[in-house]
Amino acid sequence: MTSRFRSTNSGDALNSRAPRRRTVVKAAAATAVLAAPLAAALPARATEAPAFLHGVASGDPLPDGILLWTRVTPGSQAIPGSGLGPDTEVSWTVAKDKAFTTIVAKGSTIATAASDHTVKADIRGLQPATDYWFRFSAGGTESPVARTRTTPAADASVAGLRFGVVSCANWEAGYFSAYRHLAARNDLDAWLHLGDYIYEYKSGEYGTRGTVVRPHAPANEILTLADYRTRHGRYKTDPDLQALHHKAPVVAIWDDHEFADNSWSGGAVNHTEGAEGAWSDRQTAAKQAYFEWMPVRPAIAGTTYRRLRFGKLADLALLDLRSFRSQQASTASGSVDDPDRTITGRAQLDWLKSGLKSSDTTWRLVGNSVMISPFAVGSLSADLLKPLAKLLGLPQEGIALNTDQWDGYTDDRRELLAHLRSNAIRNTVFLTGDIHMAWANDVPVDAGTYPLSPSAATEFVVTSMTSDNLDDIVKVPEGVVSAVASPVIRAANRHVHWVDTDRHGYGVLDITADRAQMDYYVLSDRTNPNATSSWARSYRTRSGTQTVERTYDPV
Repeated sequence: MTSRFRSTNSGDALNSRAPRRRTVVKAAAATAVLAAPLAAALPARATEAPAFLHGVASGDPLPDGILLWTRVTPGSQAIPGSGLGPDTEVSWTVAKDKAFTTIVAKGSTIATAASDHTVKADIRGLQPATDYWFRFSAGGTESPVARTRTTPAADASVAGLRFGVVSCANWEAGYFSAYRHLAARNDLDAWLHLGDYIYEYKSGEYGTRGTVVRPHAPANEILTLADYRTRHGRYKTDPDLQALHHKAPVVAIWDDHEFADNSWSGGAVNHTEGAEGAWSDRQTAAKQAYFEWMPVRPAIAGTTYRRLRFGKLADLALLDLRSFRSQQASTASGSVDDPDRTITGRAQLDWLKSGLKSSDTTWRLVGNSVMISPFAVGSLSADLLKPLAKLLGLPQEGIALNTDQWDGYTDDRRELLAHLRSNAIRNTVFLTGDIHMAWANDVPVDAGTYPLSPSAATEFVVTSMTSDNLDDIVKVPEGVVSAVASPVIRAANRHVHWVDTDRHGYGVLDITADRAQMDYYVLSDRTNPNATSSWARSYRTRSGTQTVERTYDPV
């Protein structure tokens, strides 16, 4: 091992109170004489070999590092959320080749029930823009081997970047074929998950057109730390999700369903204070489970807002739009234009504005969990307006905006877009999920006068992987609703270049110095574990334009 690399010690990387490897070895030697009689006296399951049932993952890549993750199951009793199972030493190895002939980092830590037997290792000392392979081991059992990749050096000239982009993966509504198709590409620098990695509902409450395709666990709505851990554990058993985690690092943010539907700093639509415990306890439990089960570095404790850089080509600001936001606007909680209401919180908005202004990269990407582009419903017929209002969580008598999106916090949006314009900040692209539809939008300073009003940025919104969209709520064949609704939505929103209200899928974002392009892919059938994938459309924004245009070929 050359001097460029160093081993990551478990005590330095994870927990200063965790036993170091030498201590563990001494303890093992001291108790070796007791091992045989104890094993004979314990149930058979206590002597089972550890297993890596939830795969391995990497995330938040840096030029010199990567965050590795796994969960070890030391015995059959140690299921996620159980609080059971012995302390287990877990080792990791990182190599420059899949055969592990050139090892560049190794180390170990102790997985305990206190962290649900999850393990993270923040590896540093790696080379920029380089593929690495890693694996974990415990008790003679090795995990699957996975590939990861570091980001380019901060001052590096980068010809291109390619990211998978996904959101809204509801287990009960279908299979995660989108993950499988992204994993099969073999060309991703990383993949972005823009929120709703898990869903909190009780079984049967939110399936596919009212039908559960596959039941999740636990069956109840998740409320406690054990519940959230169990639900994360169920998701991580999906083979397609594991396949993508094994192929490229993830960059993830949370949205509401990692907590509860339409959550805000002090509660959620899908939370009944008292009957379902205190919101502060539920939020704390959800965050703890998320950081245990996801390869995410909290730059500020308890949040997912942070920034990554990909050479001179792009930086990526990642937002947390749930931890600090005011309650969604209503008669009781105030107007959408109230300047005292916020979606970001003051500190995060200042951080975002400062980063966008000081950025020296060609592109400024913003990982954004809810749509920033204005959206007026327009003159939809009653049979479509009511399902759309249901999808957006709005009063079904009709309203011209979605108060859970930036439309419900217009003062924050106005301040941010004015900042982009007044400082001549170009090439800002918002990457968004949540709304269960695919969109390609300009982001106008004043939607009411657009296109006379300038566009300050652009936005690519990916549809849901499995969660119900408009045709599912109406329960009509795919494409019927979009044919009617899309022209009406676009007529009322001239900054919207395209909207597909009906299909499920994912995106592939390709960036060069000249343009940022989103290729939209759709799945043949979310209820089929072998669903095929096909290209639907592509849109791009050319450098310096701040507007979206259609292009007729995927990258």
